[in-house]
This record gives sequence, structure tokens and C-alpha cells, in this order.
Amino acid sequence: MSPPVAPPGWSRWLVPPAALSVHLSIGQAYAWSVFKAPLESALDISGTLSALPFQLGIVMLGLSAAFGGTLVERNGPRWAMTVALVCFSCGFLLSALGAWTGQYWLIVLGYGFVGGIGLGIGYISPVSTLIKWFPDRPGMATGIAIMGFGGGALIASPWSTRMLESFGSGSSGIAAAFLVHGLVYAVFMALGVLLIRVPRPAPQDAAGTDATAGAGGVQVSARNAVRTPQFWLLWLVLVMNVTAGIGILEKAAPMITDFFGDTSTPVSVTAAAGFVALLSAANMAGRIGWSSTSDLIGRKNVYRVYLGVGALMYLLIALFGDASKPLFVLCALVVLSFYGGGFATIPAYLKDLFGTYEVGAIHGRLLTAWSTAGVLGPLIVNWIADRQEEAGKQGPELYGTSLFIMIGLLVVGFAANELVRPVHAKHHVEEAARVPESV
Repeated sequence: MSPPVAPPGWSRWLVPPAALSVHLSIGQAYAWSVFKAPLESALDISGTLSALPFQLGIVMLGLSAAFGGTLVERNGPRWAMTVALVCFSCGFLLSALGAWTGQYWLIVLGYGFVGGIGLGIGYISPVSTLIKWFPDRPGMATGIAIMGFGGGALIASPWSTRMLESFGSGSSGIAAAFLVHGLVYAVFMALGVLLIRVPRPAPQDAAGTDATAGAGGVQVSARNAVRTPQFWLLWLVLVMNVTAGIGILEKAAPMITDFFGDTSTPVSVTAAAGFVALLSAANMAGRIGWSSTSDLIGRKNVYRVYLGVGALMYLLIALFGDASKPLFVLCALVVLSFYGGGFATIPAYLKDLFGTYEVGAIHGRLLTAWSTAGVLGPLIVNWIADRQEEAGKQGPELYGTSLFIMIGLLVVGFAANELVRPVHAKHHVEEAARVPESV
């Protein structure tokens, strides 16, 4: 499937809706917490086990993005979106079969493994295309590209909750909800497949590669990039920022319920789902808002905000979160806006350091940090909560240790960001040698 080239007069503002149709669909992953309690009850599994499909999905997202990045560049965004559609939809269908038959391993295989491949390929499919369409504003472009992923739960969370209320929260009801998800998302993602276009060669050449290069015309290959300390410092920054955000996001609904369960105004199931949707909105807004801000104040400065202020927000939740619902919600929203902003800003940060040459492949490799964080965040929060519950603790006591761990991780990320320096000239690629690699 060859990349569809835009005809003369094609507006670049038609490309973002194509990206959003895919990212709003695969962004459903952020609403997984809505299914946690029903699965734990219907299949008699622990909170740690109920997080496994989500964790594996994020692992496969990073791995498929890392190993499939060059294929996406070679075959074009339409091919990538088609692969994402098939994998993501089939993942839900397998999960529906697993829920219907009571075979939890099928849910892990479907949603986590097969669906996770769809997540990774779908996630990176429009990013480099939008950077090519918007070379003048890379931060804004990457924010648009993955804004929908952060906002997916804004739709999926209340929608999933309503389906579980209608179909029931037992095995058959969960299976029906998974089935509907798979079919509807297939149709919605098909809109992006049909609409996506790549820029015509002439306008791209007119813009010139060097005009959108990193500072000083720096260009670094993906192979050389992974040999630089800058790559691994950014990898560590992304791991720390994502672990801190995903720890809240994956357990958002039960967390707010536990924090205020013993108060005079406990949080209902519907209100908890609404909280998940609010977090999704903050995640989505942070992706476009903070990444656009990075075009003005610089990538390093905006990551100082993500990591430094993020640690302060976690401290406020740990110390005073159970005393005030508005404070808890506000701090969580700020943390999730930083979480989303970190994802949206990282491709532009990579462009600043390594140039535009093979930046898509470098971005794919860096997303292995997301795979790592996708395991660490939920594992820390769920494992500690399970141990605390076994010890007879409840409410905010389930999460106190986890919150302070997250503060420590953000401090480590802050230090790593401070150590980032321009890439040494020995890693630069000469103009004559700039031939895209293949894997």
C-alpha cells in the first residue's frame, strides 16, 4: 500500500482529523480502569492481575513502535493505520471471547498482546506525517498528532460504564461491551485510513530539510542516536514522567473511591468514571497545550515544569489529598496534563537534539521507555495496594507509599533532564551519508 500523496491545493488541516480518528480510538486504553472492578468480581482475580492486559498493551505499544517505526516510514501512514485498525479491533474481539468463556488469558492475549501491537503502530502512524506537514511548529504538530490518544478515555470511560450498566457487569456483559468496542472502533479508525495524505514532494523540497533541522543543522541517525547519552537521558526522563502519570491513570476509578470511601460523601461508581473522563481531558489538553508552550519556552524548560511541579502535586495528594476532593482532583488533573504533555513534547525534543533525519525511527525506539513505565507504574501502585490491603489497611493508606515513590521517580527524571546537552559532533551524519536505514 503506497502512501497517498496529497493532490494540489490539499489543505494540511485535513490531516489532523485523520490522526485524531485513530488516536481517539486507541486512546481507549486509558479507560481500562473502568473494567478493572467488574473483571475482578466476575473472574475472581486480584487488582494486580486485572492490570495485566493494560500493562502488556503498553509494553507491546513500545516494542511495536520501536521495531515497526522504520516500516511505518517506508510503507506510509495509510498502511500503518490499517495494521493498527486490524490489530486493535481483533484484540477486542479476542477479549470478548475470553470474557464470555471465562478464560482470562484470552483477554490478556487479545487486549494486551494483539491490541497492544495496534496501539504501537497506530500511535506512531501519523506523528512523522504531521511533522512533515507542520515543519514550522513541531511542538504543536506533535501535540495534535497524539492529542487524541490522551482524549480517548474522555469518550470511552462514560461509554464503557453505560454499556456495563446496560449489559451487566458479569462475564457476558463484559464480553458484549468488548464486542461493541471492537466493531465500532474498526469503523471509526477506517475514516482515518481513508482521509490520510502525505505532502507532495515539491512543497517538501521547497521547505528544505535543513530549514527544519535541529540547532546548528545537527542530523543524527537512529543507529548513532541510541549510542549517545542524550538518548538515554531522555529515555530515563520519559520513564520517570510516564511511570508517575500512569500509576494514577490505570487505577484512577478505584483510587478516588478508596480515598473518600470513609467520608460523609463517598464517590459513586458513576462519579469515579467521570473522574477518569476528567483525567482524560487533562491528558488531552496537556498534549496540545504544553507541547505548544514548548515551542515558546524550550523543551528543557517545559520538562522542568513537568517533573518539578509534578513532584509537588504528588506531595500535596500524599499529605492532604483525603482532606479535600477539589484538591485531590486538581492535583491529579495537573499531573495528568504533565503526563500528556511529556508524550507530546518528546518528539520535538528529539528533533532539537538529533535533527529531522530519522527522527521517526528514533522516536519509536524511545517509546520502549513507555513499555518500561507501563509495567512499573501499575505494578508499583497495585502491588503496594494489595499488600496494604492484606495488612488490614484501607482508604488513603493503600496508596501513601506509592505516592512517595512517584515523587522520588520525578526527582530522578528532573536530574536527568538537567544533564541533557547538545549531541557531540562525532555522532552527526554527513550530508552525503544521509540514506535512511532499513531494519
